[in-house]
Amino acid sequence: MFEPPSWDERYSGPEQVFSGKPNTQLVAEVTGLMPGTALDVGCGEGGDVIWLARQGWTVTGADFSTNGLVRAARHAEQAGVAERVDWWRVDARTFAAGGRTYDLVSSHFLHPPDGGMLGVARRLAEAVAHSGHLLIVGHAPSDAFTHLTASHRKAMFLAEELLAGLPDDFDVLVAEQRPRTMTRDGVTMDVHDSTLLARRTS
Repeated sequence: MFEPPSWDERYSGPEQVFSGKPNTQLVAEVTGLMPGTALDVGCGEGGDVIWLARQGWTVTGADFSTNGLVRAARHAEQAGVAERVDWWRVDARTFAAGGRTYDLVSSHFLHPPDGGMLGVARRLAEAVAHSGHLLIVGHAPSDAFTHLTASHRKAMFLAEELLAGLPDDFDVLVAEQRPRTMTRDGVTMDVHDSTLLARRTS
């Protein structure tokens, strides 16, 4: 499931896959921050990118799915924010900042297999500018996901498990599992968002 061809296929149909609304924890943590430059890794169809751009951020949306990025660019154009965004095709598992830094680096519900999110967190931290913020949100392990395969459930994580990936010059502001009610395929369930927010101090 976590490979570019799978997501290109998922984004190949005419239907929109996700709601287009910004993720709950993004809105909670970024509202009130001074807008600057932002990088959204695993941006999918661009819902978070568009919301950030509407708040005044200059945003780079990154994803490993070409079809996803095409959709995201179209949605940004339709939303009237295309001039505030650009796009980067990159796999989070091999992402390298290459000297580029951002005031906000964000990733939501990216679940690489085999516990790979720790390595991703380490890579994303490299792209955070001085005094910038890193926000990572994912599904916490839960009985609500017993319908998924064992490999899918193993890819979920607790926020505290990512702390080892942060360099010493980060202050952890939030590392917790936050309750949220979600509806998928007409079924409402209670889940927890593993939420890590950290600020670079040097």
